[in-house]
Amino acid sequence: MKNFTMRDEEFICEHCGKKVLPLGYTARDHCPFCLYSKHVDIMPGDRKNTCLGLLEPVGIEKFRDTYKIIYRCQKCGEYHKNIMAKDDNIDFIIELSTRQ
Repeated sequence: MKNFTMRDEEFICEHCGKKVLPLGYTARDHCPFCLYSKHVDIMPGDRKNTCLGLLEPVGIEKFRDTYKIIYRCQKCGEYHKNIMAKDDNIDFIIELSTRQ
């Protein structure tokens, strides 16, 4: 992606409070424990979005040979998608798949 800024950073999840370590193979963009993310980017990795709302995981969709987590921002209502990571909580992924 032309406008992708690689950011694989450690953070504390604002939803569950757990420490999230860098992913190591691509950008870390959500918590692997509760799957929540934060509405911080306009273009991936740019950190220019002023919304800063929590992105709640609300669904899942097939994407190539993996899945994307579908999010709804709790602050502005915008929908967003992130590719699931190898260390994501598979029980939550399965739960999301049953919501559709």
